[in-house]
Amino acid sequence: MPKARRIDSRTLELPDGFLESRHLDRISDCWLDERDGDLVLHPRLPDVHKVYVEPTTRCNLTCRTCIRNVWGDPDADMSKGTFGKLLEQIRTLPDVSRVVFTGFGEPLAHRHILDMIAAIRGLGIAVSLGSNGLLLDADTARELVRMGVDRLVISVDGVEPATYEGVRGAMLSQVLDSIRRLNETKREMDSLLPALGIEFVVLKSNVNELPRLTALASRLNAARVLVSNVLCYTEDMREQMLYGYEPQPSLLASGWPVRTGAWITWGTLELPRMHWGAERRCRFVQDRAVVIGWDGSVAPCYALSHNYAYYAVDGFRKQVTRYSLGNINNESLASVWMSEDYVRFRSQVRSFEFPSCPNCDLRDSCDLRQNNEGCWGWNPSCADCLWAQDIVRCP
Repeated sequence: MPKARRIDSRTLELPDGFLESRHLDRISDCWLDERDGDLVLHPRLPDVHKVYVEPTTRCNLTCRTCIRNVWGDPDADMSKGTFGKLLEQIRTLPDVSRVVFTGFGEPLAHRHILDMIAAIRGLGIAVSLGSNGLLLDADTARELVRMGVDRLVISVDGVEPATYEGVRGAMLSQVLDSIRRLNETKREMDSLLPALGIEFVVLKSNVNELPRLTALASRLNAARVLVSNVLCYTEDMREQMLYGYEPQPSLLASGWPVRTGAWITWGTLELPRMHWGAERRCRFVQDRAVVIGWDGSVAPCYALSHNYAYYAVDGFRKQVTRYSLGNINNESLASVWMSEDYVRFRSQVRSFEFPSCPNCDLRDSCDLRQNNEGCWGWNPSCADCLWAQDIVRCP
């Protein structure tokens, strides 16, 4: 164990090897905290790795499973000015390797989305795009291939047309036509990119189609299938949920072959956890990710990026208030990322210093829980977070 040496009343010297192994030689200062009697140093590093960008909160669909059914947030687009500031601020963050254009709206509904993608690609940063696929026309597909977007994730919540329509209120054939059009464009332009992924929100009404989903993925040459449980915003969705407290068998599905040029690889299937467990971890914090809302607001994750209500694993209805740690229109993303509140929040989440509210004997009568707070730890609380349980997944 390395030893820190006190030089004088104001100076504590840390060993060089300790600093270098943790890349702390790049920082000028730390936030000092105390936890259970221990001193904790929180380095102020501009080490954002992944940036999620919400181009718009508008959408061309009204899906049964969507948060937009219960929120009071406006339908709005990210302005050119806000995106311009974000672009300049990303330039100053040395570790950003990926920008993900997605959110609770449809990114392709933003009329400048291709310009936004091109600007990020101009920085040499990888781009992922999440979409429902219905606005993916031939010209857009060609531009995505030309710009080198390396991942495109399309939501397909049913293998049967009637099932898909029941969830999304649209025609499955239109989505499949969009995907085939993209694949044809990739062949014409001799490109393996963007790699196609499929996101599938599993419900009681479509779980029987899951084994056939990988066959569909094979026909569409999708490299990845991500299966998520539904986050229940309404009573209607609670009747569709498959997960719960008790351990239960995992979902069943098989792999599939994917053609990548002259090679055949094996598709990647990611399945969610189906019950509440002791292990809790945040992929957003783990991946050093940040969410930039349409208005420039900075949130730590999707779960805290909007105002809405949802039902926890035990059926308790919770009200979530948007947790904004700053706004890129007023200060730089680096400054927000290294602020005391944001640095301490990430530390709390990494160690998961939150109660397990669904296991508490007082859970039904707790007024703190109703407003997404806990009786100890940081607030807003991550105590009920289904993302941290891997029950709910996102790209």
